[in-house]
Amino acid sequence: MAQSSPPRLALIIFAAVIALFTTLLMMPWATPGGRSAAFHDALFVATSAVTVTGLTPVNTADDWSLAGQIVILIGIQVGGLGIITMAALLAVSVTRHLGLRTRLVAQEGISTGRLGEVGHLLKTVIICSVVVQAALAAVLIPRLIMLEGDALQGAWYGLFYAVSSFNNAGFVIHSDGLAGVGNDPAVVWTVMIGVFLGSLGFPVLYVLWKHRWHIKQWSLHSKLTMEVTTILLFAGAAIYAFMEWNNSSTIGEMDLWEKLQNSLFASANMRSGGFSVVESNLEHSETMLVSDALMFAGGGSASTAGGIKVTTLAVIFLAFLAEARGHEESSAHGRTIPAQAVRVAVSVVAMGATAVLLSTLALMTISDLDVGRPLYESISAFATVGLTSGLTAELPPSGLYVLTLLMFTGRVGIITFAAALTVRQRRVRYRYPEGRPLIG
Repeated sequence: MAQSSPPRLALIIFAAVIALFTTLLMMPWATPGGRSAAFHDALFVATSAVTVTGLTPVNTADDWSLAGQIVILIGIQVGGLGIITMAALLAVSVTRHLGLRTRLVAQEGISTGRLGEVGHLLKTVIICSVVVQAALAAVLIPRLIMLEGDALQGAWYGLFYAVSSFNNAGFVIHSDGLAGVGNDPAVVWTVMIGVFLGSLGFPVLYVLWKHRWHIKQWSLHSKLTMEVTTILLFAGAAIYAFMEWNNSSTIGEMDLWEKLQNSLFASANMRSGGFSVVESNLEHSETMLVSDALMFAGGGSASTAGGIKVTTLAVIFLAFLAEARGHEESSAHGRTIPAQAVRVAVSVVAMGATAVLLSTLALMTISDLDVGRPLYESISAFATVGLTSGLTAELPPSGLYVLTLLMFTGRVGIITFAAALTVRQRRVRYRYPEGRPLIG
């Protein structure tokens, strides 16, 4: 491991932590009946927790004991902070400073471009996580104690959902999901705010904390993240409301306020959170297609959300806009977008789409279903969203292994995953003569 590149080291650490949580979930004390969970179920849930996805082939409330649920909660917290970030923080506590190699590894985990900022950003990661989750818990615990009528049960629910929402995990420990408390404004809005903050990404939260609302001092990354996130949030809510307004199986029977509230909640969770008040398989097929697009887009870079990331979407759109206007370079907010960023953005989309396509084909073969549900499940796994059409619970072990690999790929990051598998990484010091193939 000493000779491993930072991306490969990140891959190894993630795999090792998933293996640890798989082992813990296979212990007899992790299930109510005292029997060891099946390997494929334990591996899937451990991967889902550490990658903060939320997909599960079993019922989290009924099929895991309190000890098993605690293991899942710890896995969510570890995954949300980022294994690489955690490793760097341990190095800080021991050595009181970051060495060059540790900074390189941490840079892979939190996507910061300036090596000197890593130490400060790591402090922000841990402080921000603790403060935000404590604030969410402070709201959820009293409310859920009131709703449940049991102090210990309500406190446990509140703590679990505070961690699960900020880390965009989507795990629920109510037997009926959030349906039982999904119409309570305090619960809905607190969970939604937690999901939104977690989806922005730690670099953006760092800028917001450092510069507050002095927008001119924000980095280009922060501006693009906030702009695209806001557009997708409200556009997604409007489309969801329009398509599901009269669907009696989803929001059709709700009053006006509940329809608007749950449309916004659905939009926020389609891109990252994975929580749902209504079952996804009850939505119109057109709504599920829109959900596919929002899930694939995902949240902010270095966030607890997955997907191709909103800045990737922004860079590709800006490149398209520049091409349409006949400009050689794309720009935004008085800054030029480097050509390398455009190439990386295109690569992320292409490789992500390829991963989803291959997974969808595999699931179609395994389940003998048409494209709709396998595609939905594949995008949800790759984007680490956690919404499900119900297919995950129906899949045999082979299908679960496909989604497990996809969740792992989506969380580690498609570019990091590809770089980690590269045998040699070297800079080419020559150029071939230019050629111009016909395009289109």
